Amino acid sequence: MNAPLSSRTYRAVFISDLHLGTRGCRSDFLLDFLRRTECRQLYLVGDVVDGWRLRRSWYWDETHDEILRVILAKARTGTQVTYIPGNHDELFRAWMPMEFAGVRLRRDAEHVTADGRRLLVMHGDEFDSVVRYARFLAVLGDWAYTCALVLNRWFNAARRRLGYPYWSLSAWLKRQVKEAVKAIDRFEAALAAEARRRGCDGVVCGHIHHAAIREVDGIAYMNDGDWVESCTALVEHADGRLELVDWAAENRLSFWNASTRAASLAPA
Repeated sequence: MNAPLSSRTYRAVFISDLHLGTRGCRSDFLLDFLRRTECRQLYLVGDVVDGWRLRRSWYWDETHDEILRVILAKARTGTQVTYIPGNHDELFRAWMPMEFAGVRLRRDAEHVTADGRRLLVMHGDEFDSVVRYARFLAVLGDWAYTCALVLNRWFNAARRRLGYPYWSLSAWLKRQVKEAVKAIDRFEAALAAEARRRGCDGVVCGHIHHAAIREVDGIAYMNDGDWVESCTALVEHADGRLELVDWAAENRLSFWNASTRAASLAPA
């Protein structure tokens, strides 16, 4: 029997691109992360609910409900929750600024770390030229991405039967496309420039599903990743140190053992 997995406490947690309402959301990893993580401030940095997909076809299960319940419970018990809508949940932008059930809805935010650094927090789609000026291409790209995620599910189902852990085929395919790499570089430079324009020391964003911590032109650039491919979060420790947590990598053995055991106990 596996030992119980421990809980963690952080000063702040940043997560984005949950894409609740899609089959691609790794809601099992996300729910486990939220249940085993405590923090003073929780930032939901966009694309929490995938309105684009839900308009085309409805998908919502009990785990999605439980994720929302856990977030709201955190807000009720003292965690300051800030929700910054992205392009997939842009319908909530019409309501900003407001507060509901203890959750603050904002276009963007400024977070001050324990060691005094000022961080601009925003989803980042405002600096994606395809999303801003060619919405048709953005929707087409979303469709292609959905196809890649379907392929990813089948690929990992085969890996599971062969006894191999979860590995994101869709993320690997994206990294192989040179134009995608160039687009990421342009995106990072644009976000860093915006942080500098606002007098901030760094920027925290999401949108491109590519977790990273690096310096871009003297500005700390941090992307918290997603919960579709990488299952990552950006966390701030009590001393102000910022770190990317890869929840899938850290817990895949426990999840794999649990799923394998469940399969072995299922009736034939």
